[in-house]
Amino acid sequence: MGYSVTTPPGPPPILYNHHHPNPKSITHLTRRSLLLSAPLSLTLRPPPSSAAASPPPPDTTITDRVFMDFSLCPTYFRPLSSPDSKPVLCPDSLPLGRLVLGLYGHYVPLTVSNFKSMCTSSAYKGTLVHKLFPGQFFLAGHQGDKPGDVRRPTGLARNTETVDSKAFALTHSRPGLLSLNLSENDDEDDIKLDPDYRNVEFLVTSGPGPCPDLDYKNIVFGTVLEGLDVVTAIAAIPTYRPSEKIQQFNDFAEFIGDERAMNARALWNKPLKTVYISDCGELNVAKPSLSPPSLP
Repeated sequence: MGYSVTTPPGPPPILYNHHHPNPKSITHLTRRSLLLSAPLSLTLRPPPSSAAASPPPPDTTITDRVFMDFSLCPTYFRPLSSPDSKPVLCPDSLPLGRLVLGLYGHYVPLTVSNFKSMCTSSAYKGTLVHKLFPGQFFLAGHQGDKPGDVRRPTGLARNTETVDSKAFALTHSRPGLLSLNLSENDDEDDIKLDPDYRNVEFLVTSGPGPCPDLDYKNIVFGTVLEGLDVVTAIAAIPTYRPSEKIQQFNDFAEFIGDERAMNARALWNKPLKTVYISDCGELNVAKPSLSPPSLP
């Protein structure tokens, strides 16, 4: 009698189809999808907004207007007796014209307030344009005790904007810009060491091009609204400039520590004609807040 051995039925074979995917293929597809999706996600990520990172532009709204009248003195300043408290320095002056200056009071309020006070108190009146750099700028407002110097001002606020990086954002990009002179300031050391010292020396760019050497070292706080022709007339005045040989000798003297080199250099770029501020003050207008003029 024969026996037949019947094996117990095993588990049914697994058919891999779209309802039951192969586990190996799952791992394979997952790795592949990760490799493909990683660079895709990087490329689709939106770039960071540049507008949020950049600071807002300086507010150059004109909040105040002041004027300065410039005159030419055919002779050197010589104090003469006068019924006023201030002596007459040049009785036979020739007027050059008036500058109307618009000030950026929202941008640097301390600098504007001090400059405006110097104009309204006539502290700049009778003071010299003491340096002139042809094709660049001229300087005025030098403090000292000689005729034509600004007397040491009192009652001005301490200008903390001189150490604020935001106050140096505007550049000397064109003619007719008004700037607080810091890098080229030549006030005497004994005056600067005074605890109550206030820097009131200023410069006006004369063009024709920009002055990048002044950028980020001096505070632009206003612009010429009227009288660019006066700026041009001042810039055309000849100045004292030594020969190249004398300049080299002066550089060597400064290198070895000769103090006479600095004294001699103080005469460089001085106008050969006496130009001074014959009057100054504030212009009251109905709507002082104006946008600065735009150049073509």
